[in-house]
Amino acid sequence: MTRLLHKQRGMTIEDYLRLHAAETPSKTAVMTPTESATYAELLTLAERRAGELAPTRGKAVAFRAKPDVDTIATYFALHMAGAAAVPLDKALPDALMDEYRRKLQSESPADGTADILFTTGTTGRQKGVMISADTILANAENLVEAQGFTKDVEFIINGPLNHIGSLSKIYPTIYVGGTIRVIDGMRDLNAFFRAIEAVEGRHAATFLVPANIRMLLTFGRAKLASLSGKIEFIETGAAPMAQSDMEALCAALPKTRLYNTYASTETGIISTFDYNAGECIAGCLGKPMRHSRMEISANGFVTCSGRTLMLGYYADPELTARTLSGGSIKTSDMGCFDAQGRLRLSGRSDDVINIGGFKVSPSEVEDAAMRTEWVRDCICVECEHKILGKTLKLIVVTDGRDIDVRALAAAMGERLEAHKVPTTFERAESIKRTFNGKLDRKAYKA
Repeated sequence: MTRLLHKQRGMTIEDYLRLHAAETPSKTAVMTPTESATYAELLTLAERRAGELAPTRGKAVAFRAKPDVDTIATYFALHMAGAAAVPLDKALPDALMDEYRRKLQSESPADGTADILFTTGTTGRQKGVMISADTILANAENLVEAQGFTKDVEFIINGPLNHIGSLSKIYPTIYVGGTIRVIDGMRDLNAFFRAIEAVEGRHAATFLVPANIRMLLTFGRAKLASLSGKIEFIETGAAPMAQSDMEALCAALPKTRLYNTYASTETGIISTFDYNAGECIAGCLGKPMRHSRMEISANGFVTCSGRTLMLGYYADPELTARTLSGGSIKTSDMGCFDAQGRLRLSGRSDDVINIGGFKVSPSEVEDAAMRTEWVRDCICVECEHKILGKTLKLIVVTDGRDIDVRALAAAMGERLEAHKVPTTFERAESIKRTFNGKLDRKAYKA
């Protein structure tokens, strides 16, 4: 088990930046394809910027989160200056940036707010999630202990730095004194592979949403497998991962730890499960981490509590009261605990489709379809049938061939109950997804 460094309550992630700047000043803290900064250099830059930002104390400060050293220094600097960091999309238009800044001037964030992370919920409504410095540290310690971060880790961040998926990997890497490698997304797979190749030894790690994993397995499986000796672990999250993709990744990287993590901006990092350690189980998200707790409500919803929870929603006390009650958050995720005490998700309540009195989780249908060799991507949606009324439709991206409806339905019927097999199939060139790789179910409902 990785030794935790947290010596006293009240320390911040910036304290660990200072600690490593003193102990290993010349070690690389952050690098991109074009620049880098040692721990001493990053601390100096952050402290200088904090001095410039001193007048923002107690305020929420928005900035564009670009994949560079300056963004990470600015993020730490705002904390040092006593302000709340509000990282926003790097490509946000000026008019929208001005709109966010006006909104953030409407009232002060809650006491103790370190970050405000804007996220879009199932309603499409933008919500500003307020996170404390203690929550940041608790998330760091959860990941350090559960996933085995060490000072040798070189974590490759490929996602947007204004969302918890990427930000939460900065925390544990700085905590242990590792190195952050930042690349600009996954559009260029060769850039991702070059980042892995540049790591000395077997210390590369990364976070990949399921859509990126599928892209790697489709277009770069052989190259990924050839780099298995350098990859210590890969984490995934943000969306359900198909069983077939999990099995394929295990086969390509037999000695790599592969984690499926349960987390959200509101709850923080809650649990994780290494599905390459003997049991490759779709929907299994492991046991609660050090600073987190989970319960299943009487009607099957996952409820989270512990030090990783948000403080609340910015400028929205009513939504905060509905979401955060008694020190816990009742999520929209439905699941249960297995005999080993591990969380098993069965889907989201707002995704469930009611067909003829039967409740169907679309992710279960999609997983069955993805086991067909020529299915590259898919989404299960509700549709109207002239005779049957509401029924299931599967929208499919193939490897170029036409859909063999009879063969696909038969294959899915071997893994699903009859009422879960779609009656309608439609071919598409691509499936709509959100910025972080989740199926954009709202777009299809609309």
